[in-house]
Amino acid sequence: MTGQGQSASGLSAWSSTIFRHVRYENLVAGVSGGVLSNLALHPLDLVKIRFAVSDGLELRPKYKGILHCLTTIWKLDGLRGLYQGVTPNVWGAGLSWGLYFFFYNAIKSYKTEGRAERLEATEYLISAAEAGAMTLCITNPLWVTKTRLMLQYDSVVNASQRQYKGMFDTLVKIYKYEGVRGLYKGFIPGLFGTSHGALQFMAYELLKLKYNQHINRLPEAQLSTVEYISVAALSKIFAVAATYPYQVIRARLQDQHMFYNGVLDVMTKTWRKEGISGFYKGIAPNLIRVTPACCITFVVYENVSHFLLGLRKDDIN
Repeated sequence: MTGQGQSASGLSAWSSTIFRHVRYENLVAGVSGGVLSNLALHPLDLVKIRFAVSDGLELRPKYKGILHCLTTIWKLDGLRGLYQGVTPNVWGAGLSWGLYFFFYNAIKSYKTEGRAERLEATEYLISAAEAGAMTLCITNPLWVTKTRLMLQYDSVVNASQRQYKGMFDTLVKIYKYEGVRGLYKGFIPGLFGTSHGALQFMAYELLKLKYNQHINRLPEAQLSTVEYISVAALSKIFAVAATYPYQVIRARLQDQHMFYNGVLDVMTKTWRKEGISGFYKGIAPNLIRVTPACCITFVVYENVSHFLLGLRKDDIN
């Protein structure tokens, strides 16, 4: 009992210390950036998902490239078709970026408390991975919902015969017919995907630091919009190139048209049928979408957070 009591008190102390470092400004700024970037670039996310699951199944529409995919969807269902799954995507992106920045900055502040030196690269990496895992636990059902809505093909069924009518209808039906397990399909590769965010944030923090040092500015100095865009783009391209296959695996696990027995089953079948290229399907539209999306997100986040933190300082003074 004594050991359990000490463990509980230790966890309580850790939690209270972490929560002392949380800032609502990080949450608001992250939500703002995530929502704006995904509203602007959602159609390219739709293309990426369609390409990621293109495994030769007969019912799937066949696309010759990014532009052909966009024009085909536009001809079939107009703007509404290009924004299939936008509601859970915006909710998921807003919550994900908001919570990610929220948890990440709290963990980072906790680790730097009482220290004169800055965090090491590995500490940035671990902090971002921890924040990503915490965020995924909350948002995974929204990503399953987004994938299901994006993979309803109007060329196969009429709009009136669609399996899912919207975000809440999808969430309810997945829970009703597949339980909690259905809402957390793709969770394991999603956890591996936290390495994507971890690598991105590590690169982003280090690039900002090295750039400020290079031009003889303070390490925490605010960058210009162009500088934020450059740093965000480089960090995102690096992370995507290193971790993209997990996105294909996750999308295929969440697909309602195919059933897999788990991550290894997806990997085995994809490798046998499509080879290494199968794990990189959709990477072109993904890079075209996520690079500007990341730039928008980080620019909005940095400016909104600096503005809100400035207001906090003014109130204190």
